Amino acid sequence: MPAVTVQNPLTLPRVTAAGDAVQRPVLAVTTAPQGYEGEGFPVRRAFAGINYTYLDPFIMMDQMGEVEYAPGEPKGTPWHPHRGFETVTYLIDGTFVHQDSNGGGGTIRNGDTQWMTAGSGLLHIEAPPEDLVMSGGLFHGLQLWVNLPAANKMMDPRYQDIRGGQVQLLTSPDGGALLRVIAGELDGHQGPGITHTPITMVHATLRPGAQITLPWREDFNGLAYVLAGRGAVGAERRPVHMGQTAVFGEGGALTVRADDTQDTVGTGDLEIVLLGGRPIREPMAHYGPFVMNTREELQQAFEDFQKGRLGTVPAVHGM
Repeated sequence: MPAVTVQNPLTLPRVTAAGDAVQRPVLAVTTAPQGYEGEGFPVRRAFAGINYTYLDPFIMMDQMGEVEYAPGEPKGTPWHPHRGFETVTYLIDGTFVHQDSNGGGGTIRNGDTQWMTAGSGLLHIEAPPEDLVMSGGLFHGLQLWVNLPAANKMMDPRYQDIRGGQVQLLTSPDGGALLRVIAGELDGHQGPGITHTPITMVHATLRPGAQITLPWREDFNGLAYVLAGRGAVGAERRPVHMGQTAVFGEGGALTVRADDTQDTVGTGDLEIVLLGGRPIREPMAHYGPFVMNTREELQQAFEDFQKGRLGTVPAVHGM
C-alpha cells in the first residue's frame, strides 16, 4: 500500500489552505468495530456510531482487509440487490471482478475505483478472479456508500471505471504528502469521479512527521478515516490511529499530521482517506441494500426485488 505513487512528489502541483482560513475543529474520534462481510472477508465499519447528521451524504464505509490470503481463501460477495444510492469501491491492493444483472461491471485492481450508481436498482456480485482464488494474495480496499437525492434515486444504473492512473495527484508545499483526488475538487484540481451529490474523496499518504493543511469547502462536511499508521487531526492535534474516524466541525481548512514514528507495516507512512460532501438534508430510510426516502419506498424496493423487477441472476455469469 498504496498502489498509485510517484518517486518525487515535488514534481506535482502543491496545495495548501490560505493562512486566514478558519480551521475545522475535531468534534469526535470513533473507532471502527471489526466484522465480516459477504462470504467472510474481514471489514472495519468506519462510520459505526457516528450520527448521520455528520455523515450526510455518506451512508457507510467499510475498510476491506488488509489481509494476505492463502491459496483458496480469497472471498467476495454473492449476488445481491441495491437501489437508491451509489457504491464506490476503491481497491488499493488486489483484484475484484464486478458483474450485474444488466450485463455491466468490470475488473478493478491496484489503485482502481469502480463507481456504481445503483439508481432504480439492479443485482450485482463482487468476487476475486479465479486465478487469485487459486494463488491467494494481498487484498485491501474501501467500499463507500453515497446517498442519492430523491430526484435521482430512480435514475438508470451506470458505472464509472476509474483507473489508478487517472486520479489527480497533488502534494503539500514540502512534498511530505501525496494526495490522490479520486472524486470532486481540491484547491481547483479536479478528480475523475463524476458525482450526483457534490463530494470530495482524497487518499493521502503522509511521510513520518509530515503535515497537510488543506482548503475545504465550507458547505461540505469533513471526515478523515485512518487506513494505516498514526497521526493527529485538527489544529488541536487530536490523536488518531488505524481504524479510527475523525469528524470535523465547520471551517474552511482541515489539518492532518503524521506521527514522527510509525508502526505501519510496509510503507511506514500515515495512510488516511479524507471525505467531504454537501449534505442532502432529506429524510432517509435505510434497510439492508436499499436507501430510500420513506418506509413506503423501502417496502416497494423489497417488493420489486422479490418480483424480479431489479433483474435476475444470469444463468451463466463466469464468476
